[in-house]
Amino acid sequence: MNRPSSFWVKTNHVIFLSGLVAFLYGCGTSSNDKLPILGQREAVTKVVNGKSVTDTVYQSIPDFKFISQYGDTVTAHTLDHKIYVADFFFTSCPTICPKMKVQLKRVYEKFKGNPDVMLLSHTIDPDHDSVAVLNEFAQNLGVTGRQWLFVTGDRDKIYDLGQTSYMVTAQADSTAPGGVIHSGAFILVDKDKHIRGIYDGTTEAGVDKLMTDMTRLLAESKP
Repeated sequence: MNRPSSFWVKTNHVIFLSGLVAFLYGCGTSSNDKLPILGQREAVTKVVNGKSVTDTVYQSIPDFKFISQYGDTVTAHTLDHKIYVADFFFTSCPTICPKMKVQLKRVYEKFKGNPDVMLLSHTIDPDHDSVAVLNEFAQNLGVTGRQWLFVTGDRDKIYDLGQTSYMVTAQADSTAPGGVIHSGAFILVDKDKHIRGIYDGTTEAGVDKLMTDMTRLLAESKP
């Protein structure tokens, strides 16, 4: 069974939170063929044709509204009918971000042109990372088109989305290099906006596992 790495990063040190991993798996579901669904879940009972039916409702990524490196609006609906990988970074990051972007570029190259796959990178330093800065950053990485979007927006909304929905850290910290701390995680999200895996985005092994699971998820989502 795939076991996600869930962690927070401050400077260059990755702290693995075993308790969080246990929580994620306690709240997830899996089978031999499918990746688990991570996060909180709730049993909801409703009446259908006069009978009580209980369904499990899983945590999902809510709607959001940010601006891409092209200056247009990106919402959760932009990712409809896609699986996608989300991460949090900032362009002037002096620690783990360069490693993360090298690794995410591998994912971009592997799935480039696949209409069912997108990548979504959220800046956690929107005061500096304007549309123009993000556009230049993407160009320097060799990213073209709209398969990999770099988004900026309201700082508090970005932080809240990271911590409450994607289950990773993104927050200001004056003692950290660059003035913020953030997770080195890559988060795999399915077409129903459920989190299906969390991976160490700073290592080749972690991203190899991510790409393997993306292929599994694409096969799972086929009719």
